[in-house]
Amino acid sequence: MEEQIFIILCGGTGPRLWPLSTTSHPKQLLPILSDKSLLEQTISRLTK
Repeated sequence: MEEQIFIILCGGTGPRLWPLSTTSHPKQLLPILSDKSLLEQTISRLTK
């Protein structure tokens, strides 16, 4: 099987989520829908 490479595009401060999302705590690192951050949730889905 060929090796797969994934690129996760995430960035920005998420101004619509202010004051939760700031430059020091960007939206992709916030635990919004569960106890894991949005980035952790995405990585978890990729590893299944």
